[in-house]
Amino acid sequence: MAFRKEPPYTHGSPASTAVVLVNLGTPDAPDAPSLRRYLRQFLSDPRVVEIPRAVWWFILNGIILPFRSSKSAAKYASIWTEEGSPLRVHTQRQAAALGVQLAARGHHQLQVTYAMRYGTPSLPQVLDQLKEQGCTRILVLPAYPQYSGTTTASIFDAVFEHYRQVRNIPELRLIRNYHDQDGYIQALRQSVLDHWELNGRPDKLVMSFHGVPKRTLLLGDPYHCECYKTARLLAQSLGLSEGEYLVTFQSRFGKAEWLQPYTAPTLQELGRQGVRRVDVMCPGFTSDCLETLEEIAMEVKHDFLQAGGKEFHFIPCLNEAPAWIGGMVEIVEQHLAGWPTMSNVAARDEAARQALISVERAKALGASQ
Repeated sequence: MAFRKEPPYTHGSPASTAVVLVNLGTPDAPDAPSLRRYLRQFLSDPRVVEIPRAVWWFILNGIILPFRSSKSAAKYASIWTEEGSPLRVHTQRQAAALGVQLAARGHHQLQVTYAMRYGTPSLPQVLDQLKEQGCTRILVLPAYPQYSGTTTASIFDAVFEHYRQVRNIPELRLIRNYHDQDGYIQALRQSVLDHWELNGRPDKLVMSFHGVPKRTLLLGDPYHCECYKTARLLAQSLGLSEGEYLVTFQSRFGKAEWLQPYTAPTLQELGRQGVRRVDVMCPGFTSDCLETLEEIAMEVKHDFLQAGGKEFHFIPCLNEAPAWIGGMVEIVEQHLAGWPTMSNVAARDEAARQALISVERAKALGASQ
């Protein structure tokens, strides 16, 4: 196996740390060619679709990509902004805000960037850039609060696969989940309270999480349990009784059974039962995207109103809410423990002095730089 070409090694270079916020991904444009490229990469991941490869290759390339790309492009076009894909815009803003807040707390030997598991900027591309910049410690922060083999584990796969071909590997830390982390729960709570302050309270709060096949639960994936724990902690923080909120699962794909109850049929049933107003939020998504802005705020809203409901409110994702940026800071700082990311002027001067000494020693032993 050939290893990737390494950037030149320079003796005495100060060690540096990076945080990489990794989200699912997005097509580059809301058109069929871009969707075809994106869906091919996304749906070719065996973590996402656990079907024998030969069978799935035929389904993907013979049925899904030729016929679904244009339909998906139209959906993306309905939410696209002047700045581009909402998911990419929010992820980029989150990373920037996180970097500012960490620097304000004294983490001056630290940079924050973002990457996508599918699409651009790709995770391997970002990891290569960090290596060129001399990063020797990397903390990977998935944008998924609840762990799943279909999402978080896929990010881990990509990291491990990338470094399998790298000679000089940085120190790595990967955040598995934060579904019950207090800063995350409190950020969700604040988003709900802010919405209710402006719009009043609903008859029912629906927490819609992204769905996964039921077989993943039966095979040991903890995602289902972590979603319910998030919902329970959020409901407790809001003082809700069991009858005042619901947990549902959206984005079902194919004919296999997925985690239930399904979001759209549940909202239709609530409308038929005479529930006047529902508020729907998506705690599993930290950035608004196709699944929240189009599937929930448009399609599910239509279903609820058509079934007899009178008022539908979508509570936006956390995005760049100050409470969530603060929650991210807490999560990151917990996982940075022991890494020297904070410094003062004296410490930086001493580090520079030690670096010069290291260079002179290396040259004395024959190093060229």
